[in-house]
Amino acid sequence: MLIKDIFNQKRPVISFEIFPPKKEYPISTIYETIEKLKDLNPDFISVTYGSGGGNRDRTVEIASTIKNNYGIESLAHLTCIASSRNEIQEILHHLKNNGIDNILALRGDLPKDLDSNSCMSYMYAKDLISQIVKMNGFCIGAAAYPEGHIESENLEEDVKYLKEKVDAGADFLITQLFFDNEMFYNFKDLTVKYGINVPITAGILPVLNKSQILRIITLSGASLPKKFIRILDKYEYSPKALFEAGIAYATEQIIDLLSWGVDGIHLYTMNKAEVAIKIIDNISEIKNALNQVNFA
Repeated sequence: MLIKDIFNQKRPVISFEIFPPKKEYPISTIYETIEKLKDLNPDFISVTYGSGGGNRDRTVEIASTIKNNYGIESLAHLTCIASSRNEIQEILHHLKNNGIDNILALRGDLPKDLDSNSCMSYMYAKDLISQIVKMNGFCIGAAAYPEGHIESENLEEDVKYLKEKVDAGADFLITQLFFDNEMFYNFKDLTVKYGINVPITAGILPVLNKSQILRIITLSGASLPKKFIRILDKYEYSPKALFEAGIAYATEQIIDLLSWGVDGIHLYTMNKAEVAIKIIDNISEIKNALNQVNFA
């Protein structure tokens, strides 16, 4: 099923993100996680893609298994920055042959070993989106940045670029993680201003480890509200307390977003099924109430 059709049938759409295990670990470890996630009845599960295609084959295998073995729609990430157009075309055929209909089209980060003088076939995600559109049959997701992409001069400039991705053929958007909902709402106002009218699902990362989140925000440019910093500082050396506080903070974010009327929630699980289980349990009655309202 195409994810754009899921958005047409229901709101909010609830989805999870997982990543393939490193090559030195058996792929079966991720299926243990999926076994636990499937009971939460997500609308789809996305599978990330290693920088430079490092986990390419595992991404396809896992996404195919999620759909064909578990009966859950899957979304395969696809990066293009270090690939040729012929390589991307081969991957698209591979995805299609494995029954994968949904792609999250990403530029990706430059691999560390890439020669800076190399001729690159893709400069932007919109170039990849345009190529996928020509193949027909795929539903295309793209990334959005509530605080602006780290390479953009400002948020408004970034939203203009986002419009180009939508105009190129993106059917829905998934945001980068953020920790201040007001930034998301400000971003949404700008998408309306620039005529972006596809569904936008909010990416939420429950924070369970201080060093992990500091590393992530360095890469992403996401900011941390003062109340969030207080939580990190207070429980940095109390793993169980930080776990509980991280779940509570993410739950509070999600409840506010759902009450506001967000199109969807995309939970970055970090392959920890227990995190998703606790959060979905926390919002179960809210989900039920929203479904009753939406289909009344």
